[in-house]
Amino acid sequence: MKHTFMKQTLSIVTFVVLALASAAAQHSGMPAGMSHEEHQRQMAKDEALKKRGAAAMGFDQESTSHHFLLTAAGGAIVVTSKTADAETIAQVRQHLTEIARAFANGEFDKPFATHGELPPGTAVMTARRQLINYRYEERPTGGAVVLTTSDAAALKAIHEFMRYQITEHKTGDPLTVSR
Repeated sequence: MKHTFMKQTLSIVTFVVLALASAAAQHSGMPAGMSHEEHQRQMAKDEALKKRGAAAMGFDQESTSHHFLLTAAGGAIVVTSKTADAETIAQVRQHLTEIARAFANGEFDKPFATHGELPPGTAVMTARRQLINYRYEERPTGGAVVLTTSDAAALKAIHEFMRYQITEHKTGDPLTVSR
């Protein structure tokens, strides 16, 4: 009887350990302190962002890298193709050329379409658009939009916009100004 009890206990412990290992493997990216429900909502939000981004930007989000950089004079939006695919590179360049023109006109329709809300800083960037320079730059596997200003309020707004993008797109870029 004692032997049977130990076998049953061992079987139960083994089952629990395997079940926990399986659950951990399914949610290995779940941040510490986040509930399963919160993690599910975050994953759904991330997936929706990718779909809206692809529709607004005209290219697959998984095939590109986005970076948002804060500089002392403003910032830069950099998008490159991960695979050096000519079609993706052309789509990225077209998108960034359009973004430079639209932002210079105070139009932030594409960020709104991507995020489902206007990112912080856009109201000030629109109001002070004459004080911000938006320059498109071609890069070997994509491009960039470089934002510069000497206006303190516009600079603060650009940095708010960039920090929001860094957080939403989970780029891992620094939230502080690069030197």
